[in-house]
Amino acid sequence: MAELKYEIVENLGVLSESAKGWRKELNLVSWNEKPAKYDIRDWNPEHTRMTKGITLTEEEAKMLLEILKDEF
Repeated sequence: MAELKYEIVENLGVLSESAKGWRKELNLVSWNEKPAKYDIRDWNPEHTRMTKGITLTEEEAKMLLEILKDEF
């Protein structure tokens, strides 16, 4: 299996934290040296392990923001 390369370019915020210290974060992440995307997933405190998550392009993030604005 190929090694997954990632770099957290910018931490934008923490959405929640579990009792075990894992945090659901919104970050800008570059996966496999590609342009960074908005990324929501749980990370361990050292940022060496992660859960499955979701990545969004800038356009998708803007659309999500508009949808959420209409909800609240």
